[in-house]
Amino acid sequence: MTMDYEKEFAAFFDEAADLARKIALDYFRKVIPVDDKQDKSPVTQADREIEQKLRELIGKRFPDHGIIGEEYGKQNENADFVWVIDPIDGTKSFATGRPLFGTIIGLMHAGKPVVGLVEQAYTKERWFGVAGQFARHNGAPVKVAPPRKLENARLYTGSIAMFDGENFENYLKLCRAAKWTQYSCDCYAYGLLAMGWADLVVEQRLGLHDAAGVVPIITGAGGFIGDWNMNPVDINFTGELIAASSRELAMQALDIIARK
Repeated sequence: MTMDYEKEFAAFFDEAADLARKIALDYFRKVIPVDDKQDKSPVTQADREIEQKLRELIGKRFPDHGIIGEEYGKQNENADFVWVIDPIDGTKSFATGRPLFGTIIGLMHAGKPVVGLVEQAYTKERWFGVAGQFARHNGAPVKVAPPRKLENARLYTGSIAMFDGENFENYLKLCRAAKWTQYSCDCYAYGLLAMGWADLVVEQRLGLHDAAGVVPIITGAGGFIGDWNMNPVDINFTGELIAASSRELAMQALDIIARK
């Protein structure tokens, strides 16, 4: 029997997002310390507190489920159901007062993302999706834009620093090939793609916490999302992500950026 993920988990996702929203707004545009992690990426008390509270909430409601979080690592990660948390995706945005950050919550079942949520606390926007079934923005159904070729596509990428290295020249070619290119939009870009306001998002050097929660939103909205080999995102995700309004557009983009 196929599980009804919406019936089983939608209310809990809203409860978790409400909790994350409250904490994020308690700290956003306030003067708070920003610490450097080992990899030099920033972290704030908001990141830590959101993840701590979400872990507590999940543990009480679903004690047999696993959790993978950006700040506090893995717990029972071989469970059938695993929650994947990015408490503040876009900490640099958060710490500089830019409302493009978000909390990403994903649920994986048997190693595959099945339900996802992106919560933008300041603009009071929430995307929720079940993989391959539907995506919603503040409760209203959303769909990706009609298919476009790359030369007509609206592209979001991460920061230029994300592509520093062997893919940099290909990255520049991709940015020039798209109709419009915009930079460093964090998880908000995936929400815009699901709504039809963008056509393509390309990033690399990501963690599973960056990807698991956006996958169901993009596929639920009728789009394509996978790694740079066009494989689905799963528990073994290696960090290179592309999302597009169509599989064909993703292939066009990868023909440039993943070219050896």
